[in-house]
Amino acid sequence: MLNVPTLWTVFVVNFLALGLIWAYVTRSYPKFEAARFWMASAFVGAAGAMTALARLFVTSPLPLLLGSAGIIAASCLAAMGIQRFYGRPVSWRVMVATSALSISGTVFFMVVFDHMQLRMMSYTLGQAVPLLLALRLLLSPQEGRVSPGAWLSSIVIITIIAIFAARTVGNLLGGDFSAVAGSQGHAVMVLGLLFLSMTLNFGFLLMAMDRLRNEVADLALLDDLTGVSNRRHLLQRLSEECARSERSGEPFSLLVIDLDGFKTINDTHGHAAGDACLQHFTLMAQTRLRPGDMLARTGGDEFCVVLPSSSLREGALIARRVLEVCRQDAAACAGNDIPIAISIGVAEWDRDIGQFPDRLIAHADHALYAAKKNGKNDFAVYDQAPPLSPEPPGPVEATRKFA
Repeated sequence: MLNVPTLWTVFVVNFLALGLIWAYVTRSYPKFEAARFWMASAFVGAAGAMTALARLFVTSPLPLLLGSAGIIAASCLAAMGIQRFYGRPVSWRVMVATSALSISGTVFFMVVFDHMQLRMMSYTLGQAVPLLLALRLLLSPQEGRVSPGAWLSSIVIITIIAIFAARTVGNLLGGDFSAVAGSQGHAVMVLGLLFLSMTLNFGFLLMAMDRLRNEVADLALLDDLTGVSNRRHLLQRLSEECARSERSGEPFSLLVIDLDGFKTINDTHGHAAGDACLQHFTLMAQTRLRPGDMLARTGGDEFCVVLPSSSLREGALIARRVLEVCRQDAAACAGNDIPIAISIGVAEWDRDIGQFPDRLIAHADHALYAAKKNGKNDFAVYDQAPPLSPEPPGPVEATRKFA
């Protein structure tokens, strides 16, 4: 036969172990706020279970009430952890109101009007409602999908609520599945909830691992200083755009941008000022780009902009907009402000480029060189004129257009 006190002791030990795991996660990733709530849920649940066990040594109903309050609080904290995981504000008022009503009902139907079925119903609602409110977040697709950890947590929560519902129905039909009864039915229920609690926290861990893995993947594609895409991400995007254009025949354009005199800024004002210039340029450029355009820093003072579904003329117009905002900002500089000047090369994908992004980059680089040759703080477009004779064409020239 299953021994209920032994199962509750295992429940306590299990929750303490889970609390220690979440404490380690919280210490290792202090910005991961959900882990704090899940750590608190585990420790508060363990404290509630330990308090409930004290009823074996005293005749007062107080340990059972305090233990029930601890278990209800643990459910609320677990639900709040789910809310923080998805970036939602924690609904303290809702959770406190739910807990207060549940505990008040439990106390009333234990002390004032002794009714086991209604007491268990109040206790069950306090555990189930917070988890039920958080369930919709777990089942909401994030970035187009529901993570495996969220699926597992959802299944576990639905199973827990089903057990709570079965317990409530069993009590209403005349059974006694309360902790006071200590029946085999209650022991089986505790064993099931013990397993489900462990599985729920495992689901939370899978969610955390999936989130951290995605963050690491994002960091691998972002420039540390400016926060825009890095060269790796740029090449991935260019490969995708080249493949798409080759299938559809629709062109796209690329801007290659270089900050004029950036070495002089570093030598004169220091590298911190140079970094500030790069960050400031990034913010200015983003104000002139369209949704879907991608700005990337390819190294040093060099940037690229991918312009999907854009012709050479449209690319030149975007280049002019970026150039003008930098000129306006430079004209407004005063005192210790450092004016930023840029040169831009514009190139368009064509069939000769095919699925080779480096060819498109080379074309834009040629145009950039022409812009610098024209006196810098300007832009130029790549235009390869058709050969006039059967002889192999000479060096590619970049010409200024759309001035």
